[in-house]
Amino acid sequence: MKATTKYICQSCAYESAKWMGKCPNCGEWNSLVEEIVTKKSNISKQNILSDVQKPRKLSEISVTVTDRIMTENTELDRVLGGGLVKGSMVLVGGDPGIGKSTLLLQICESIGKTEKVLYVSGEESASQIKMRAERLKITSDNLLLMSEVNLDNIMFSANEISPDVIIIDSIQTIYNPEVSSVPGSVGQIRETTHTLMRLAKEKNIAIFIVGHVTKEGSLAGPKVLEHMVDCVLYFEGDRHQAYRILRTVKNRFGSTNEIGVFEMKSTGLECVKNPSEMLLAGRPEGATGSTAVCIIEGSRPVLAEVQALSSPTGFGNPRRMCTGIDFNRASMLIAVLEKKLGYTLSNQDIYINVVGGIKIVETATDLAVITAIASNYKNFVISPKTLILGEVGLTGEVRAVSYIDKRINEAKKLGFTKCIVPNDNLKELKAISNIDLVGVSSIKDTLNIIN
Repeated sequence: MKATTKYICQSCAYESAKWMGKCPNCGEWNSLVEEIVTKKSNISKQNILSDVQKPRKLSEISVTVTDRIMTENTELDRVLGGGLVKGSMVLVGGDPGIGKSTLLLQICESIGKTEKVLYVSGEESASQIKMRAERLKITSDNLLLMSEVNLDNIMFSANEISPDVIIIDSIQTIYNPEVSSVPGSVGQIRETTHTLMRLAKEKNIAIFIVGHVTKEGSLAGPKVLEHMVDCVLYFEGDRHQAYRILRTVKNRFGSTNEIGVFEMKSTGLECVKNPSEMLLAGRPEGATGSTAVCIIEGSRPVLAEVQALSSPTGFGNPRRMCTGIDFNRASMLIAVLEKKLGYTLSNQDIYINVVGGIKIVETATDLAVITAIASNYKNFVISPKTLILGEVGLTGEVRAVSYIDKRINEAKKLGFTKCIVPNDNLKELKAISNIDLVGVSSIKDTLNIIN
C-alpha cells in the first residue's frame, strides 16, 4: 500500500491534496512539490530517551578519528580532503560525457582491493557496464554490478550484501515507489537522497551519487540536495577537450574550492601531477599579449597563461569577449587603462582568454590582465619567464594579494626568473634565491618596468 502524499509550496508552505501549476496562496509557478505524509508515532511522549539520544555536555562527548578510504587516485583524494570518509555522501555533478561515470568506475579497481563496492546504474545494463570496465581494465572481484532504478530493491540489496561503498549512477533515474511522481522530479530526488543518506549514516557506508546538470550548469533537482550531502564535486571542462577539472564546491571533511586535474585518454581519466606545467605547455615565445599568473585553487597554487588581443573594430560599438575571466571585471580593468594611462581602447575590439579552459575568479590576476592588454595594444613582448601578480583598484593602484609565498615558490619550480608583485607584499617577503622580486605600486610603474 502506497503512503499518502501531499503537495507543499516551496515558497510559502501552502498545502494541497493535488498538484497545481500555480500556488493559490503566493502565486508562484511550479512551486508545489510532492511529499510523503508521515504517520504520527504511537509511542508515548513519556518514553525515556536512550543515552545516545539524551543531550550531553560538550566535555562528555568523545572524538574519534574518522576513517578514510584511499582511492589511490591522487587528484580525487586531494579534492575529497585526503580520501573518502566512511559514512559520507558525495555528490558528483557535470555535463553529459564529461567523465563522471568513468572516474567512479575507475576507482572501483583500487577501492575493491580492500573494500566491497556496489555499483548501481539506472542508465546502463550490467553488460554495458562490463564492456566499459573491460576497456578500463577493471577486474576487481569485490565490485558488484546492479542495474536497478527501484529504491526498495537497492536498499534490500545493500542490506543483504553490506557493501563498504555504494555508487549510484544517477540519482535522477532512481525512484521511490511510495512517491507517485516520475523519476527525476523534485519530490523523487529529495526522498531517494534522504533515504540513501540515512543508509550511509546508519550503516557507515560511503555513497557516491551522480547528478545531472541543467542547461544553466547547476545541478538538476532541488537545491536542498546539495545541502543534504557531505561533499559536492563539479566536473568542469569541455568534453571535446582532453583536460578535465574536478572542483570541490562543498566539503565537510576538507577544504572547499580544491581542484583535481585529469586528462581523458583512451584508457580513461589519468591524473595530471603538475597542472601548472600542463597549462603553460605550448606557450609561444616572442608573442605579444601573453602573461603568466599564479592562482590559488583551494590549497594548491596553479600557474596559468592569460592572453589578450586588441584589434580595430569594424562596428560602432567595440566587442568585448572574455573566456575564463569575469566579463564585468575585465570591463573595469579596460576602463582603468583608458582613464589612467590614456589608452584609446574605445575603438578596439578586445578579446581575453585564459588558456587551458580554467576559470579565474580571484582578483590577483588583475595586473596580469592589464599588462596582457597593454602588451598587445602597444606591441611589446613580456618575458616568458616573468610572473605578474597584483589586484588593481579603480585609481590604478596595485594592491597586495594573499598566499604570496606559495605563488612565488610555484613559479620558481617552473623556472621563472622574475616576479612582479605589489609593494605591500614585497615588504613581507624574504629574499628568495634564483628569482628577482620587483615591487610596484601602480599600473604605470608596472608597464615602465616590463616595457
